[in-house]
This record gives sequence, structure tokens and C-alpha cells, in this order.
Amino acid sequence: MLETEITRVDVPSRKASKVNDCVAEEKPLYIFLDRNHYATIFCSPSNLKELTTGYLLAEGIVKSVDEIDEMNLNIDEFICRVKLKSNNNTARRQRFSRHFSRVIRSACGSPSPYQFSGKLPKVESRLTVEAETILRCVSRLNFSAELFRKTGGVHVAAIYHGEDVEALAEDVGRHNAVDKVIGIGALNRTDLSACFLALSGRLTGEIVFKAARAGIPIVASLAAAIDSGITMARDTGLTLVGFVRGNRMNIYSYPERILW
Repeated sequence: MLETEITRVDVPSRKASKVNDCVAEEKPLYIFLDRNHYATIFCSPSNLKELTTGYLLAEGIVKSVDEIDEMNLNIDEFICRVKLKSNNNTARRQRFSRHFSRVIRSACGSPSPYQFSGKLPKVESRLTVEAETILRCVSRLNFSAELFRKTGGVHVAAIYHGEDVEALAEDVGRHNAVDKVIGIGALNRTDLSACFLALSGRLTGEIVFKAARAGIPIVASLAAAIDSGITMARDTGLTLVGFVRGNRMNIYSYPERILW
């Protein structure tokens, strides 16, 4: 978060004043896998190890944190160097992924999940959650998001087990916020199949794909779902909930996981 001088205009009174205001910060994070540059992610400069972990899990480069041997973050240069444990699976996954673009902008995220030519992940979970729990947890997001309250320029994501917060993160990119909480959960050995993901941003195919790959069975947001998110949720067996506001919500897929 940075402070900058702005001119604040009050239109009805036709008055203007110079004030300092807080703005969200964006930095490039350079991720190296075994000495090779893998991705540059434009993100908020917080929870960078967790972001790297969640990104590698969501991209399918690693299946669990146990496949990561070392992770070293140079915060001054925004470089995260990851050494993977030597096995044929991680090497093959890296080769498979090389045809994707690896400059990840905060505004758009990763390439479309529909470019993934392998088998889609399938969510296997018997988790059910009360509708009232979803409403309460999603409504708390902005109250819990300190950076959002100060800047209004970031997204927030959280992983809940019941009404307990297992992970919470903010970022200028909604996909980065999701990667961060997945990374936090994975590093803390949280059983993500027993949790649900809540976020403030649109429910796109990319967001749903990340959640499904992490094994999260329910994703709920303040915002709308778009067609790619709904299709991906139906294809992967994930429960997708949008427009969670007031006393209402829209359930786009697998409504049996939501109890009312």
C-alpha cells in the first residue's frame, strides 16, 4: 500500500482540496523453477511464498507441497526461486505447460482453463454447508479486508471451514487472491475438501478451475458468475454460488451441497 497526493473534489460545493490517499500497490513477482524462469505474476506484494505455492498447485505443476524441495524469496528483487523434488512427474508437467503464456497480469489472470487439453479435475467431496453460513461468511469478507477498506483497489478471498477462517488474502488480481489462500491452506496442511472458498470477484472459468484442482467443493462470491465459470463448475462437480448478498444467493451447479 502506498500513499499519494490527490485532489479531492466535492462537486456540490465546488470545492477541492489536496489530501493524501492510500492506493493499492502492484509489483511483478518472478518465479523460477529449478533455475528456469517459469512465470511473472503482477500482484500485490504480500504473501508471495503462499502465492507461488498456490499458483504452482493451481497450474498442476505440483500435486502437493511435498513435491517442493526448497523455496527462497528475495523480497528486494521480487524473485521466488523454487527447487522441485526430482521426479519424472514434475518434469513432465513443466514440459506440458511451456506452450502457455507466462506473463500473468493482475487484470486478467492466467490463460483460459479451456486451453488445458488434459482431463479436467473432478471434485470428490460430501461437504454440505448451511445457506446461512455462506451468507455470513461472504458478508464478512470486506469487513476482514484491511487493504480493501483503505484503498478500495483489491480483491479478497478466504477459505472457511464452517465459519472459521483458515486463510484470508488480498490482491489486486482476484486470481492471485485465490492462489494465495490455496497456498496458505496447502502450507498449513488444511483439508481443502472440507472447506469452501469465498471471494469478492467474478466467478470465471479460471477461478473455478483453480478451486477444483485444489479439491475445494464450494465456491461462493459477492459477484456474478459468467458462462465459463458455470460450465467449468458443472464439468468438474463443483458447487458454484454467486450474488451472495443480503438474504439471497444464486446457485449455478450442484445445489445439493447447500442446505436451506
